[in-house]
Amino acid sequence: MTAAAKTASRATARSTSRKPFPTHIVVFLAPAVIIYSLFMIYPLIDSLRLSLFVRDANGVETFAGLTNYQTILTSDILAPRLWGALRNNLLFFAIHMLVQNPIGLLLAALLSSRFVAGRAIYRTLIFTPTVLSVVLVGFIWRLILSPLWGISGDFLKIFGIKNQPWLGLPATALPVLSLVSVWQYVGIPMMLFLAALIAIPDELVEAARVDGATAWGVFWRVKFPLILPTVGIVAILTFVGNFNAFDLIYATQTALAGPEFSTDLLGTLFYRTFFGFQLQSGSPTLGATVATIMFLIILTGVLIYLFGWQRRLLKMEIQL
Repeated sequence: MTAAAKTASRATARSTSRKPFPTHIVVFLAPAVIIYSLFMIYPLIDSLRLSLFVRDANGVETFAGLTNYQTILTSDILAPRLWGALRNNLLFFAIHMLVQNPIGLLLAALLSSRFVAGRAIYRTLIFTPTVLSVVLVGFIWRLILSPLWGISGDFLKIFGIKNQPWLGLPATALPVLSLVSVWQYVGIPMMLFLAALIAIPDELVEAARVDGATAWGVFWRVKFPLILPTVGIVAILTFVGNFNAFDLIYATQTALAGPEFSTDLLGTLFYRTFFGFQLQSGSPTLGATVATIMFLIILTGVLIYLFGWQRRLLKMEIQL
């Protein structure tokens, strides 16, 4: 057999030995990819496009570049609302990070202990508010916090706290609604932390106890470092969820986010700007601009998580 014939036979053997293209994977992924692209990717790209246009009275769109962003950032009416909503969003996020997530971690640590009886019942009760309708939660808490017939006054008297219209004062409305949101969604970080704690091998915990570590030492020096990836996931989920928050504020304070816009978030600002509310006329292009600003803020936070927190954890794993 000549050299050319041998080369040809080898090429034929390699081609026949190649695995066929896994078309079944494409078939299974196609429906999800199409639906996700249709309802998520396309609206996102179209919002980015729409923020670069302006509409006249006849609805004709004209390319305007960054004019809408300049209007949002410099307008005497819109700029104070934007910076106020951003400030409120940061406070809303900070309360969830400093209250909700530590409480979720504490509950997970308690429920992961074998010495707590009825753990399944407690998990169910704590997680139940998460699946409730936000409209129902907002209505119930408005009744509870009502200064006229709410039961919050009798409860607060036990601690010597004077009852007041918590949702009617600019200084207290947003912190109170943040705590209501914490009460509703604390079950999510609790379950994530609980799953991470349960996955820790018992051998590591027993070895630490044999070495004389206390319960706090076992948690802080053994368990907590092992669940740091989950801590990062919970933090970024909290960030994304809080900067997309809208429903609880709308259900309790309407789109005006009263009193005096003290509960105004980027989500409610987007709603008023895009659709209009009461005497304020809506502008789809300005609304898309607010939505794009929200997207850029969330994208920045996600990138910081991916290239900051994730890389730090990877370096720690390599060192170990």
